[in-house]
Order: sequence, then C-alpha cells, then structure tokens
Amino acid sequence: MNTLNSYRLRLSEKMSDLTILSPDTRFKGLLWAAALVVPLICVAMLLSLISDSALAFDEFGFFRFVFSSQWSYSQGNENYGALPFIMGTLESTFLALAFCIPFSLTVALFVGEYYSGRKIATLFGTITDLLAGIPSIIYGLWGFYVLRPIVVALGLSDQGSCILTASLVLAVMIVPYAASLSAEFIKMVPAELKEAAYAMGATRAEVMRTVVFPAAGSGIFSAFILAIGRALGETMTVTMLIGNTNQLPTSLFSTGNTMASIIANQFGEADGLKLSSLFAIALILFAIKALINLIGKILIHRAQR
Repeated sequence: MNTLNSYRLRLSEKMSDLTILSPDTRFKGLLWAAALVVPLICVAMLLSLISDSALAFDEFGFFRFVFSSQWSYSQGNENYGALPFIMGTLESTFLALAFCIPFSLTVALFVGEYYSGRKIATLFGTITDLLAGIPSIIYGLWGFYVLRPIVVALGLSDQGSCILTASLVLAVMIVPYAASLSAEFIKMVPAELKEAAYAMGATRAEVMRTVVFPAAGSGIFSAFILAIGRALGETMTVTMLIGNTNQLPTSLFSTGNTMASIIANQFGEADGLKLSSLFAIALILFAIKALINLIGKILIHRAQR
C-alpha cells in the first residue's frame, strides 16, 4: 500500500509539473508561437498565389506566359504575357539604383566617416532617415506635379510620364535605405586598420579606397541589394509616373508598366483568366523579391562576421 501511495504521489507531482509551467517556459512558448506566425503567413501567401495563378499557367504555360509580350483581353480572345511588366520593373529598378548609388555613397561617407560623431552628421542622418518614413503617395504627387513638368520642359517626353521619371523618384525613395545601411557598415571598419594606413602616409582618400571600401564592401553591396528589393515592389509612385501602357518599353523616355503597377491598375476589374494572370505576375514578383532579399541577408551575415 505504501508503494502504491508513493507511486501516486510521484505521478501527481509529475502531472503538476506539466500543468504548472514555469514563467520562463511559458515565455519561451510564447516566443515560439510568435516567431512561427511570420513564416506561416509567408507560406500561406505563397500557397494562395500558386493556387490563384494555376489557371493562367495551365492555359499559357510558364515560359510562354513569362516571355510573351501580348496583353489583350478582348472578349473571346484573351492572351496575357508578363514580359512587358517584368522588363518595365527591371528597367525602372536598376535605373533608379544607378541614380541612387552616387548620392547614397556620398551621404554614407559624410555620416559614417568624415563627420562621424559630430552634430552635423547626426542632423544629416536624421534627415535621411526621415525620407524613408514619407508615404509613397507623397513621392508620387511630388514627382507628378514637380518632376514631370520638368521632363516635359526639357523635351524628353511629351507627357512627362515615362520610365525615366518613375526611376528618378524611385531613386529618391531608396537613397535613405542604402545610405543608412552603408553608413553603419562604414562605421564598423576597425579604427586600427585606418590608423595603420595613416601611419604609412596614406591620404584620407587613399584610406577610403584601400581600407574602408574593401572592408565594408560586402556590407555596402548588400545595402544596395536591399534597396533594389524596396524599389521592386513600389506601386503607387510608379503607377502615377510610368505612363501605364501594356507594351515593352523601347527607351528610357517611353511609357510602360511594372508588375506592381499593372496589378494596381487592373485588379479591380479583373476576373477569370485575367485575374489569374495578375496573380501569376504577383507570384513572379514575390519570387524575384524573395530571391533578392535572401541574397542581401546572406551578404549582410557575411559582412558582420
């Protein structure tokens, strides 16, 4: 009987340990639950895009859909292809990056190296970070009412809405991301390396070229990769400035569409095969942006090591 009672006592103690968890254990469980929400949402979004785009890929095939430049939806003759929007997205994004690089590097060197720790650097850094918080619709309005008339006045475009105009505003939008991250990586360069270069008689420009950029190069490169990811998904600004024509852009001054802008323009009126084609474009954009962000994360991880 004593043995049975002791067994019952031990069993009840174990059950109480299972039911009454320590605060630390419960907090860890809460962290796990919260951490799992993000990948579950990501997987749910991906599965939803795959499911809703299946009709378009079944109808046209993956490669025909990606490389076709037709986008016609006359009744009884629907033919959709994503190539004009993929090209419009890539052209506007990489042109914006080309405009962004000199300005963001200048700001990064100013804040992170030449005037690091001074009030003027803090002021410029704060202003640059403020640009990242401005809603994209405000950038679109500024581009439409200020930059677009300038493009028209210069004779570059009849209406002012073109790949170039959208790219210029995109460049302004991604400068804060690239500049802030680049400045942080420049600040992470060990002072001993720079002091050794100065001790050998190197000028400040030579130190930048031979010490700072090689040491922070992978981090700076990853900052621009993440800036590309920001530009790829921009919708409202591009929609207001790119011209919104479903054709392959032939030059920087021609109108076009991006993957985000075509979805924003036509999603409300779409159904059936057209709606599935828009979901297919969204799936391609999702894949491109995920790949670019993954590359950026890997490079940042390597730079921090």
